[in-house]
This record gives sequence, C-alpha cells and structure tokens, in this order.
Amino acid sequence: MTNLDVRNASLTRSNEQIVENASFSYSSGEFVALLGANGAGKTSLIRGALGLEKLSNGNSHVDGNPISSLSAKQKAQKIAYLPQMRTLAWPVSVREVVTLGRYSFGTGKIKICEKEAVNEALHKCKLDELSDRKTSTLSGGEIARVHCARMLASGANLIVADEPTLSLDPYHQFQIMNIFLEFVSRGGGVFVVIHDVQMAAKYASRLIWMKNGRIVGDGSIQDTLNEAMIERVYGVESKISGQEVTLFGKRPRSKI
Repeated sequence: MTNLDVRNASLTRSNEQIVENASFSYSSGEFVALLGANGAGKTSLIRGALGLEKLSNGNSHVDGNPISSLSAKQKAQKIAYLPQMRTLAWPVSVREVVTLGRYSFGTGKIKICEKEAVNEALHKCKLDELSDRKTSTLSGGEIARVHCARMLASGANLIVADEPTLSLDPYHQFQIMNIFLEFVSRGGGVFVVIHDVQMAAKYASRLIWMKNGRIVGDGSIQDTLNEAMIERVYGVESKISGQEVTLFGKRPRSKI
C-alpha cells in the first residue's frame, strides 16, 4: 500500500497566497475527487503535494518519507502523474508514449517484464490496434487513453490526474473514469481533479472541496455532497437525488 500525506500545505506565488493551510491524505484503494471552481488552487495544491512546486509552509510525505527526499525516479515508481497540460511535442507511436511510463525503471534494453507491463496497459485502455499509430493521427479521446495507459504502465500504486476528462465527449469521459475505477478495484489509488460534480459522485468514494485556496470539505459522498456545499464552492443552485446532481445556476432575483 502506498500513501500520500499532505499537512498544512501553503503555496505562495509572486507574493500571492494560492493555497493556504491545506491538509489531506489518500492511499491505495481510494478513489478521491478534488472539486472546486476555476482558480480555487486545485492544480497548485497537487503540484505542491508532488514536490513539483515548493511549498511556502507545510509538508508532503510519501509512505512516511518527505517527498523532497525522493528522486524523480523514486517518486515516479510510487505515483503516476497526469498534468492538465499534456501536449505531445513530436509524432511518436502510441507504444513509445506508453513505454515512457517505464522510464523510472532505467534505460537501455527493455526487459520482458517491462514489455508485458506496456502490453497490459495498452490492452486495458483498448489501444492494442492503435499501438503502432503515430500520436499525431489520433483523436482527443484516443490521446487521453494513451496517457492513461502510460500511467498504468508505470506500475505506480497511486495515480494523480489533473482534469483527465477535459475536452472529452461523454462516451470517452466514462471510458477514462471506468479505467480508473478498475485500477482502484485492483488495489490502486486514484486522485482526480474534475469539474463534473455528477461524474465525481458516480465514481469517487470521497470528495475534497476547495474554495479560494482552502479545503472547505473532505469526506464521503453522503457527508459532503449537498446543495449548500455546491452553492458555497461554485456559487450555483442545485438539486441532488442520490448520485444525481442537477445544476441550475443562480436565478436572478426579481426587482419588483
């Protein structure tokens, strides 16, 4: 089991407080969704938690070890990270991109077990027939599956994905989330930033809510998914029935 533990994390950029006193942890076997409006500090919190940006206060540990004490390869073996911006700069093949997920295990001739990990990831993400295609010829949904396969091939126990369903149609959104759900069912841990509240309610076992750089809610669907929380975080009205969430927006008040 792998655990990421963040305590009292604050992050300042250009003298502006982006994240303030945020604490959370998650482990293998959990599916956690981080929710919040644009500019709430979600991406900054992730970057600070993963040691990609220096915290101005607080700390982050992986399995009890300060994340700052781990090399890039050591972190990659524990946590697979999918950033929000993930443009592929050159038209390499699908297989080559997925194989990059194994970089933390060294370079040189790929071992048989490494090839098996790549093949398994390609299969889970339904990319077998596309493995030799250049990524420049793929659709947005196919590219999203390629990046998911790269994370799965890494063998890391934890996945952190920043808006993995961004710009995808509903079919491909469900496809990506189903891949993550299967990963959790096999003992992995998933932490996603997502804007679709209903999608989060359908898949996640736990929700973390952010507003203005602070965590304002952290708990189960039953404990934290309510109309008051949605209005507090997003400023919109809603109706909730089980896992079904309908957003209305703010109704204008009558001047009469």
